[in-house]
Amino acid sequence: MSAPPWNRSEFEAQLRARGAGYHIHHPFNVRMNSGLSSPEQLRGWVANRFYYQTRIPQKDGAIIANCTDRETRRKWVRRILDHDGDEQNEGGIAAWVRLGEAVGIPSATLFSQQLVVPGVRFAVDAYVNFARQAPWQDAVCSSLTEMFAPRIHKDRLANWPAHYGWIDTAGLHYFRSRISLAERDVEHGLAVTLDHFTTRPQQEHALEILQFKLDILWSMLDAIEKAYPNCEAP
Repeated sequence: MSAPPWNRSEFEAQLRARGAGYHIHHPFNVRMNSGLSSPEQLRGWVANRFYYQTRIPQKDGAIIANCTDRETRRKWVRRILDHDGDEQNEGGIAAWVRLGEAVGIPSATLFSQQLVVPGVRFAVDAYVNFARQAPWQDAVCSSLTEMFAPRIHKDRLANWPAHYGWIDTAGLHYFRSRISLAERDVEHGLAVTLDHFTTRPQQEHALEILQFKLDILWSMLDAIEKAYPNCEAP
């Protein structure tokens, strides 16, 4: 016989506790945030993370394609426009291109994907395939790593200008824009998760899904760290 389910507050606390494994704690990110990364390492990180950025709309499109709930689709489609942009908003992908240019990567190089390392490509593609194949509620749950994202963006905005004065601060707009958007998206994704996963086995499954996404993000930094191992400050 399974244990009784957590109530909503307890379940949310269990989900948020997984933030201890968020990639903000990865050694590569810690060094980057502490000003210990070389220009080559920063460019490597930006180029590889760009591959993730370009696949986010595909992941979200897969969730919408599988979703049977009209209200969820109406809210989730905003995420695609947040990244691809529209007539009023350039979108996150364009903002990341400006970040790339600020660290010295031409946009053509970013879009060519020539700097993407195999481990990053594999991890990101695994995530997109998960969103295509899993029940849409599972894929929504996987998005909850956004609970931990505002802090990582705020850290970059606070520390990069001090440590990496050679980077044009206008290129950091992506980090500014994502703070409020992540908070908005978490509110919706968390509500879906708390509503859907109501038995203890389901709730434990949700924690496994969230851990899977955390592992994706951690594995990406593992691969980037291996490709750019030197840890000397510029």
